[in-house]
Amino acid sequence: MPLYDFVCECGQEFEELLMGSEQIECPACQSTALQRKLPVFAVGGSVSASADPSDCGTCGDPRGPGS
Repeated sequence: MPLYDFVCECGQEFEELLMGSEQIECPACQSTALQRKLPVFAVGGSVSASADPSDCGTCGDPRGPGS
């Protein structure tokens, strides 16, 4: 069961588990005029296929990259 993020015309943002072709409603106003938001992991920069994960600069030694 996938978990999706939605935003309603009224401005309410919420998450919902969808099963099949289930019709969902806004929990605030019960509207079905909803927009599915892009998942956070699908937005952002690119990653090179040949990049070494240890060179990311944000993980590893707490003293920083190259320590």
